[in-house]
Order: sequence, then structure tokens, then C-alpha cells
Amino acid sequence: MQLTAKHSELIESIYDAGLNPKLWSGVVVMLNGFFGSRACGLISKDKVSKSGSTHYYCGVDPHFIQLYADEYAQHDPLARLPRYGEVRNIPDLVNFDEYRRGRFYQEWLRPQGCADVANVVLEQANSSCPMLMTVIPGREMLDAKMRARMQFLAPHASRALMINRTIEQKQQKSMALADVVDRLNAGVFLLDAACNVVHSNPAADAILDTDDVLRSVHGRLLAKSPEANATLRNVFRGEVEVAAAAAVGCKIQLTSSDGSHHIAHVIALPSLLREGSAGRACGAIGALFVWKAKLDTRSCAGLIDRTFELTPAELRVLQSIVEVGGVPETAAALGIAETTVKTHLHRVFAKTGVSRQADLVKLVAGFSNPLVH
Repeated sequence: MQLTAKHSELIESIYDAGLNPKLWSGVVVMLNGFFGSRACGLISKDKVSKSGSTHYYCGVDPHFIQLYADEYAQHDPLARLPRYGEVRNIPDLVNFDEYRRGRFYQEWLRPQGCADVANVVLEQANSSCPMLMTVIPGREMLDAKMRARMQFLAPHASRALMINRTIEQKQQKSMALADVVDRLNAGVFLLDAACNVVHSNPAADAILDTDDVLRSVHGRLLAKSPEANATLRNVFRGEVEVAAAAAVGCKIQLTSSDGSHHIAHVIALPSLLREGSAGRACGAIGALFVWKAKLDTRSCAGLIDRTFELTPAELRVLQSIVEVGGVPETAAALGIAETTVKTHLHRVFAKTGVSRQADLVKLVAGFSNPLVH
């Protein structure tokens, strides 16, 4: 078929709908006019149940659309789907005389003043409920010209639907990932090359609300410390700098007004997070994970206990050594003799494989999870 300006415009519209599914309704109207048919639509067909759902259509009364979904989809002769990409009408698939005596023609198609239906499957065979382009020619049967036009546009519609599916899958992954990020106890900032906050989770918003270690000025993330601020600017100059900082485990120390410390960990973003809807760049080049630096032995006590098979007394001594200090302080805090503390401590050393109190602190720090509730 010779390509004309009109054909090119229609093909462009099909691919526009591939990026924005809301445009399909208008495209279906354009397809119907191009084919010269009575009605046109995009429907999905379940290969097992033979049920059908009409997603976009024109030229058919909504009453008949509902009747098709409720009852007549299973009687549709074209429920025997043709192969992918092949335009087939009713005489191609079933005995035409038997079809005209059947319920689909007598009760659904004939009352609309129509004689034939043509389908082309737009999705590969691995789909359990593939999308089809369906055309109702009108009072006449599908002719060669209409068939050729359907065959000509089918590959473009197929690729546009594939784009729809790909974008939808990415959006679903993005939504699921965003939900996980919002549940983190650590603050998460997605930043662009000017340190503007592209996205922040609730924990990050809480950090900004304190207006202490970090603050947002006209959307730009600033650190209280000039040194930390300079590091932020250097790291978030571009994707290459962020990737290099993340590769070496770059962490920025932030000190609050009360002397407590926060850690800001630089994370490089996968392409999925650097893109917004429909694959458009969202502007973020990296992420900053921020949490308060503290040892939370209570939250990880159960895991430590199970890992090293500590007795309750040994676990209490371990927690006190980490939180309170040395043997004398632990003895006073627990109300036991120093010799008892030393006995339990030696057993803890033996079970954990460390030999110094400082190493115990590092061990517990490794079990602490700053990211999740």
C-alpha cells in the first residue's frame, strides 16, 4: 500500500496512543474512518473462557457492547482466534451458512443491520488474554480493500500496544518501589544535579521539619555544616559523580544542634527511578539515605540472641556493655557483681568470636538496621 500523508498522520497517532493510552478512543475513530467500516474497536479475548472485554470502540450502541460482554462473546465465531497478525473474518474461520443460523448473528449482529466481523490479533501467542482489533464492515462482507488496510495497520497497532504494556509494567514497579521507600525509617531524598529535592519520603520530610541537620530552601537541599554542604554539591554534580561516590560507599556526617549525629549515605539510582511516567526523565540523578547514628540493641536483640544462642543473662550483659560501658558500669547498672559480668562477658566473647568490648559494639552495629521500622 502506497504511504500517503494521511496514512503517516494515522500511524503517528497510533504511536502517540502507545505513549498515552487515553488517546486510543480517538485513534479508534480514525481507524474506523480509514477502513470505511461501520464500527471498530480494541477488545481483549480470554483464550479459555472465550469471554471478551471491549476497551475502546466506536460505531456500536453501548447496549450491544454490554450484551456482547454479558452473553454473546462466547457465541462469537471469532472466539476461535486467528494467528497473530492475520486478518480474518467469519467465513475464514467457520461455515458461513451455519453461522447465519447461530445466535451470534441472529440475536446480536443482525439486529444492528450488519453481516460480518473481522479480527486481527495484536499480541503474541504467549498472552492468555490477547488484544484484538475488531472491525464490523456494515451490511456488506469484509472486502479486499478493507482487509488490506487492516493488515497494513495491524503491525503498528501491535507495537503501540507493546509500548503500552512496557510503560504500564514500569509504572507498576515504580509504584511498588515508592511504597517500599515510603515505609523506610531512614529519610530518602532523590536529588537532581543542583541538589533540588525531586522526591522525599515521610521520614525525610520529618528531618526537614526539624530544620536542623538538613533544610530545604526553595526546594534545594542544604546541610547545616558548610563542609557537609560542599560535599553534597561535589557529589551531586552529575550522574558520573554520584556513581563514583556510591561505588566507594560515600557517607556524609551531619551533626545536629544537640550534638547527635546523622549519616547521609549516597546511592546511585537505576534508570527506572531516573525516569518518570511514560519514560520521561524525572531529573533525579541520585539518592541520599539519612538516618540518626545510634545503636538500637533492643530492636535487634532477638536476632543476636538467635544467631549466637545467648542466654538471657548473657544477652543482658551484651546490651549493657554496648549501651552503658565497661564491666564496672554494667555491674552497677544490672546490680550484679563484676565477677559475674566478666563470666558472662567471656562466654559472649566465645560465642560471638570476638575478644574485645569494642568489637562487640561493632558487631551489634552490624545487626542494627537504620532503614526499616
